[in-house]
Amino acid sequence: MPMKKLLLAALSVMALNSCYNDKYDKLYPTPTTTVCDTSTISFAHDIVPILTANCTINSSCHLGASSTSGYDMSTYAGIMDNSAYPTQDVLINDINGTPLSRRHAMPKDLPKIAACDINKLTKWVNAGTPNN
Repeated sequence: MPMKKLLLAALSVMALNSCYNDKYDKLYPTPTTTVCDTSTISFAHDIVPILTANCTINSSCHLGASSTSGYDMSTYAGIMDNSAYPTQDVLINDINGTPLSRRHAMPKDLPKIAACDINKLTKWVNAGTPNN
């Protein structure tokens, strides 16, 4: 009787092992990379979400003309009328924190804006800041 149990156990182990299937692509998937699409930049679709997430976080930032900074980045008109940014290149310098920046890197006291978002903002500015 013990021999039957041993044989049954051996067959069970063999059966389970024979069902295992190594798929290389499942074990080692190709890393995915995020592509930053700057082929077409839209103010409404691309720029507003970046500004909302980074510049108009609360009233102490750039949310409306009554914000503590006094600069409105919540609307297209506010961005274009900002005395803070006589040219939109100044905006890009502030976001990048370049030596040409007049202040600390924006957003103040928060992590730097994602590189893809900076690329989108830069392309938008270089395209003449269209309201599209």
